[in-house]
Amino acid sequence: MTVARVAPLLAVLLLPAAFAQGGPQVIPLWPKGAPGFESRRDIPEEAKDYWVRSINNPSITVFPAPRSKANGCAIVVAPGGGFRELVFDAEGIQAASYLNSIGVTVFVLKYRLPKEKDSPYTLDNVRQDAYRALRIVRSRAAEFQVDPHRIGMMGFSVGGIVVNQVAYAKAVGDPAAAGPVERVSGRPDFEVIVYPGEPAPQVVPPDTGPAFLVCATDDEYGCDQVTLDLNERFRAAKVPVEAHFFERGKHAFNMGYRSPYSAIRGWPNRLADWLGDSGFLKPADPGGPSAAGPGRKD
Repeated sequence: MTVARVAPLLAVLLLPAAFAQGGPQVIPLWPKGAPGFESRRDIPEEAKDYWVRSINNPSITVFPAPRSKANGCAIVVAPGGGFRELVFDAEGIQAASYLNSIGVTVFVLKYRLPKEKDSPYTLDNVRQDAYRALRIVRSRAAEFQVDPHRIGMMGFSVGGIVVNQVAYAKAVGDPAAAGPVERVSGRPDFEVIVYPGEPAPQVVPPDTGPAFLVCATDDEYGCDQVTLDLNERFRAAKVPVEAHFFERGKHAFNMGYRSPYSAIRGWPNRLADWLGDSGFLKPADPGGPSAAGPGRKD
């Protein structure tokens, strides 16, 4: 068995460091509940098999990189699930496990679900959750031991829509805000978009952070076309982008572990290569400027 095939297997078998330390830390995005929906904060989540539903108190779950490997890079992960549920295991915990293995600290986002039965939420609430998650991580970067200029966002399927909701607007902080969270930028420094749902943005601003895109060309939901459109718009904006279009793999191949195809099983290694080549895995110099790679500087 080749190294390329062994590495993903080891990543899924070795639980994130957070579990080894007694369970991951869960941080609500708002201490008193989501604005306008505070009364729903205590409605319990539902979890079974691979999914989580009934997200009424949105949060991030922290998976710190092992100290021996941590390099200061951080990624907020948005699992997919059609806005009806979150594929929290395969597109949250497994993503965190692999990214931890290459030194990245991960924050898996539980965002509100506007297409769940009887949901009172909208896509604007999802966007609000994503911005808030990024701002919490950036405002507490020293506590989490991450570089505030190397905070990316990764999304699977509709999680790719979540990334697209926050990647292109300025989202600068408000220096006059009462709390530190809203004083910092809510925009990711780079994007990892995996078989994204539509729509793709019509325009990618030239100051957008670099992107890594991946999908299968036989995606049964047309996410390959969305990925192609994204790739073309990043290129038109002259923003660094790397795209991988696999011949076969269908939709929802997650981190590739269940796929019969070697190329799909190895796709996380291509992501690691890109993160490394882009400078995001390079530890910051304690005595100098952060190693922010070619990402955004605002």
